[in-house]
Amino acid sequence: MDNSQKMSYHAGEAKGQAQEKVSNMMDKANDAAQSTKESMQEAGQQIKAKAQGAAEAVKDAVNK
Repeated sequence: MDNSQKMSYHAGEAKGQAQEKVSNMMDKANDAAQSTKESMQEAGQQIKAKAQGAAEAVKDAVNK
């Protein structure tokens, strides 16, 4: 193996490691986005339930 072959081998190795790191970072970002989305959906459900409860209370107060 001459020097240029060694250099291109190491460059390929470094490129593979960099791609793997980027891929792992993307996976982590996707996981974070997914859990944020789920948290937002839960918060939305709670707000919706509270709003419905408040609307019922107003209806009851008006109907009395």
